[in-house]
Amino acid sequence: MKTFLATTLALTIGVAAAAQMTMPAREPGAFFETISVSGTGRSSVTPDRFSFTVGVQTVGDTVDVAVNENNSKVAAVIAALKKVGATDKDIRTSNFSIWPQQDYGQGKLPRILGYQVSNSITVRRENVGDVGRLLQAALNAGVNVSSGLQFEVSDPTRGRDEAMRAAYNDARAKAALLAQAAGRTLGRALTISEGAQAVPPYPPRPMAMRAAAAAEVVSEVPVEAGSHETAYTVSVVFELR
Repeated sequence: MKTFLATTLALTIGVAAAAQMTMPAREPGAFFETISVSGTGRSSVTPDRFSFTVGVQTVGDTVDVAVNENNSKVAAVIAALKKVGATDKDIRTSNFSIWPQQDYGQGKLPRILGYQVSNSITVRRENVGDVGRLLQAALNAGVNVSSGLQFEVSDPTRGRDEAMRAAYNDARAKAALLAQAAGRTLGRALTISEGAQAVPPYPPRPMAMRAAAAAEVVSEVPVEAGSHETAYTVSVVFELR
């Protein structure tokens, strides 16, 4: 009987030992305490591309009169832009519309007084140094409506590396401060995720110039491109020791 019990006990211990040996190892950090933070880094780059939209509005008693006058003036604007360096690929038509001008008398059906024609062209070019000269040429050629001027960065990765490093360093500094306040120390980064958001330095610049205002411009339109800022946000989970 004693021999049977001893054999059974030895077998049980052996099975348990074998089971312990075959158990999978715990994943490193599976039971780590962690701290989650986010950091932000920014980079400023100089825009290298611009676009603006200008147009001509004309009014005539008939559609033909208004369209013919508009066509002539827009052709002059395009010719003036090309004369100072714009190419076919820089210029595109962005809007063409015709509206009847109506008289809404009380108690009467609307009466058409004439027609207004609007033709807008958008100019996009890589060299921001050309913007003032091109705008001035368009104004001198007869533009009487404009809708906006925007500066852009053609390569979205410019400044990215610098900003992402700054974002990570910001996150780590925050995590280290919080860990120290809790009487702990900071370990390795366990997970990292990132996102980016472009932050323009100014909203799109309205121009809203009419013929009277354009007549006051005598040389080149003064324009400043400023800088284009991109903000990167990084979320990091650190080990807390």
